[in-house]
Amino acid sequence: MKQYLLSVHTVEGEPGLSDEDTQIMFRETDRVGNEMQAAGVWVFAGGLLPADSATVVRIERGTTTMSDGPFAETKEHIAGFWVIKCADLDEALVWAEKCAAACMGPVEVRPFDELSNA
Repeated sequence: MKQYLLSVHTVEGEPGLSDEDTQIMFRETDRVGNEMQAAGVWVFAGGLLPADSATVVRIERGTTTMSDGPFAETKEHIAGFWVIKCADLDEALVWAEKCAAACMGPVEVRPFDELSNA
């Protein structure tokens, strides 16, 4: 079985969900997570605080520096994720579709490096 990261994205500057839609999203993501656990594909999941809560740690020429995040200068940030194990990409994409519907937003699917699963 391969492992896949299903990452949920938010786009800076786009309107956020209403309080009502946020509660629906929480219920739906819980439902999908429970469905993943029942199907035996769920490994781990978590939501993340906004990107501006990040701290970036760098080591340059032996000196460690820490700065406010996010690291990437982008408008799109990871808001949460699932790690799942599936037979193949097609199965992971089926789960990603359910996750995107539950989160009301885009979900990126990325396989783990084979060496990290050894």
